[in-house]
Order: sequence, then C-alpha cells, then structure tokens
Amino acid sequence: MDNPEFITIPQCSAPFEKHLQLPGSKSITNRALITAALAGDESKLSNVLFSDDTRYMMEALNQLGIKVVKFPRSHEVKIHGSGGNLDCPNRRIYVGNSGTCMRFLTSVACLGNGTYLLDGDERMRERPIQDLIDGLQSIGVSLHSVQGNGCPPVRIHASGLPGGEIEMRGTTSSQYFSSIMLAAPLARERIVLKVIGDLVSRPYVAMTASIMAQFGARAHFPEKQTIRVDPGSYISKDYAIESDFSAASYFMAAAACTSSKITLTHLPKDSIQGDSVFIDIIRKMGSKVFQAEDGIEITGTEVLHPVDVDLYDCSDLLPTIAVLALFAEGKTRIRNVENVRVKETDRLNALNVEIKKLGGNVVEFRDGLEIIGKKPSEYNGALIHTYNDHRMAMAFSVAGLLVPGIRIANPSCTAKTYPKFFDDFLSLVT
Repeated sequence: MDNPEFITIPQCSAPFEKHLQLPGSKSITNRALITAALAGDESKLSNVLFSDDTRYMMEALNQLGIKVVKFPRSHEVKIHGSGGNLDCPNRRIYVGNSGTCMRFLTSVACLGNGTYLLDGDERMRERPIQDLIDGLQSIGVSLHSVQGNGCPPVRIHASGLPGGEIEMRGTTSSQYFSSIMLAAPLARERIVLKVIGDLVSRPYVAMTASIMAQFGARAHFPEKQTIRVDPGSYISKDYAIESDFSAASYFMAAAACTSSKITLTHLPKDSIQGDSVFIDIIRKMGSKVFQAEDGIEITGTEVLHPVDVDLYDCSDLLPTIAVLALFAEGKTRIRNVENVRVKETDRLNALNVEIKKLGGNVVEFRDGLEIIGKKPSEYNGALIHTYNDHRMAMAFSVAGLLVPGIRIANPSCTAKTYPKFFDDFLSLVT
C-alpha cells in the first residue's frame, strides 16, 4: 500500500471468520541469519520475514563478506556462511532502529580483524548498550560508545573474540546475552555468562539457544544464572522459521474483542517464541482457543475479562493487552515491564498518552499500567500518534474495530517488522 500520513481503521460491523498465514518471526529470522552466516557452507532459510529489521541484518552480513541471496516472493534466503571469517568494511554498518541488529552484530563483529563502526538512527543513538560493551571489554575486547554516553554508535577494534567469564545485569535487555551467545561458539576459549539480577525476557535467551542447537552449537545452562558456550562451530542446514507470535497477537486480539473467529497457521504448539504465552492470556480474557500442530484458532466471546499479568518475560505483548483491556469488564493490571521504556519509544508513557486521547481510564506506574475497561460507545475517536513504533500502530488498530474515528498516524512504521500489516489487518473487515 502507499504511505499515507494516517490510516482510518473501519469499524467491524459484524463478526468475521478468517484464515491467515502471518510472516515469519523477526526474532527467529535475525538469529537464524547470524547462525547460518557463521556456519561454513550454504544454508537455506524458509518463511523468512522481509522487513526493515531483517533487511538491515542481511545488508550488514553482506558488508561483512557473507553472501546473502534473497528470494522475497517465496520468503526464502540462501546464505553462504563464512565460518566466522569476516571482511572489514570501509564504511559504517547502519542498522536503523533495529535493536537486534545493533546488539547481535556488536558481538559478531568482535570475531573479525580490524575496526568496525555500528550506527543507527536518532532513536537508536538513545538506546542503551553500555552493559554489553562493559561485558565484552571485561574479556579483553576493545570497543566503546563513540559518543561516550553508553549508546550507539559503537566502534569495535576487533582481533577475534577471546573467551572468559562475563558478568552482566539481566534487567535491561536479554539481547545482550543472546548477542554474546551467538558469537561465542567461534571464540578462542569457553565463554561463561553470569546473570546479575533477574533476566528480563528470559524466553528469548532460550530461543537463541534453540536456534544455535539447530545449527550445531550448544549453549549450556548449568545454573539458572549461568550460561556456558564452549568453542566449536556452526553447521549449515535448511531451516524453517515460525510465523511471528507477536504479530499474531494483534489478529487474535481483533477476534477476541469482536466475537469473531480467526485461524493462524505456522504457529506450532511447541513454539520457541516466548510471546506464545499470549494464548494463555487471551484464554483468561474469555476467548476460546484451539491449538492444532501447526496453527491456532481463536474465537472471541461477548465478554472480555480483565487480567492481572506480569509481562517481564514477554514485554512486547504490552501494547496488545493494554488495548484489549480498554474493552474488558473491570480493572486490568500489567506489571513488571519497566524495560519497555527503552524500546522504539517509551511504550508505557506512549500508551498512557494515547489511551487518554480515546477517553480511557489509565494509570501509569514506573513498571506498568492499570486500565479500567469501558463499553466501546464510551470512547471517542482520535488520531493515534505512533512514535515511529510499529507495535503502537498495530495495537491501536485493534481499538479501531470497535471505536469509530480512530486514525493511525505514520502507518508505514510497521515496515520495521510487518510491511504488509495493514493489508492483512484491513482484510478482516473489508
């Protein structure tokens, strides 16, 4: 679709019944791209997500001398792995506002020889990475925040990745741990990661370990707060990527609040995605859920129940649940998501502001939200500012199905993880 300044979401006039296959998971795609790139032969990835974030990763790998052949129409990629032998580009590696690219490539670049500069857009230059820098410095890597503020750009003077023990706080981002884990099989010696405090989004570290294992490398968890990766290698292989559970949440929510029925494929029962917990949450809110081996069927009911949920392990679900809570009969409390303040935007504050535009009853806490639901007729339409945050745009689209006059500003921001989101979402009611 074109790139208008805003999109008006049409109301859902009657329950719908739809069957969709959603794009591949961004989190899995970018991890699989790295493991395939560090293997020694050709790998083929299927159900690949083609979006801004994955495009930045593919372009970065090309700059590092890894041949990535793209087949967007069939959602496939062929990668000719380098076995960890990386070129040193003579220009910066630009990753936009992709947190996975910035953080994962910081450790990957350490495997090379020479000076690497990783940079991003204005928001990326505000997002913290100092804990990862400190962790890598503690084992002898030479790297620093160019501006000296603990945020990108990051300059790395690489001469291979040493081994050793690294301690990092777990409360800011699990991606720091995944970053080192992905590069660690090609380190000179064993790497042991020690988690200080509670590890946020722990399922994403398990996802990293699962994908590493698929490509022949093992991460060990001898204790809850310890991750060990021994030197070794990755093997090339063909690998199918699951569809994205985070993206699926908006469609499940749409069915839940409109008494509709939707079937989503390529979402396996044994998913490695932490956001698959949304199935349990939406069931608690009153929806009927049927899980097959390779898909999920959601049927909404007339009443949405409020929930009290701790999203420390799956904070990307915050916007979806916050919007659903607007229509639940009672008080919803969302807890333990302070880390979302350093996402694409400060999501807690952004949700607070935009919900109030609709006439919603919301209280913002340091680490969460409290929302008291109302009938759809008690809300008013508004232009929703999305803060260039894809998840804000997608979540508030759900509200537009019930509240007339909701317009989503800067809808093209969904290109970060789901370029055709509005084509698929508007097909529910058109």
